[in-house]
Amino acid sequence: MKCVTDTRKSALADILKGKVTIVGIGNVLKGDDGLGPILSERLKTVLDIPCINVGSAPENYIGKIAGESPDTVLFIDATHLDRPPGTFEILNSNELRHMGFSTHDISPGFYIEMLESQIPGRIFLLGIQPEQTTLGTGLSPT
Repeated sequence: MKCVTDTRKSALADILKGKVTIVGIGNVLKGDDGLGPILSERLKTVLDIPCINVGSAPENYIGKIAGESPDTVLFIDATHLDRPPGTFEILNSNELRHMGFSTHDISPGFYIEMLESQIPGRIFLLGIQPEQTTLGTGLSPT
């Protein structure tokens, strides 16, 4: 992943306030699409906050996410940003309504509305531009 600038570190620190739940989305069998689940599993071992791997079916975990009573939900997903591989953006729930979770079937707007009806907290996505999402490959070096 690209080097994180001080501005981006500050932006990430600003959203990670209160009780945070991290949610990794993606398919580990499809190259960089597995970034969300892999990173959430790694973070689970070093952070003292809930880190949930929802695979490619985030709609099945709304109850579990809501049960954590988070102030902030941070989704991590490989997302088509039309930028160089490894580039990332932090998107808020309003921005998420207008784009897709890269390879996932559920409407982001519908999913966000369902989750917002269950939690009073804020919702963000750490979207990372994948290099490749080929079935049967691992994460790219980028």
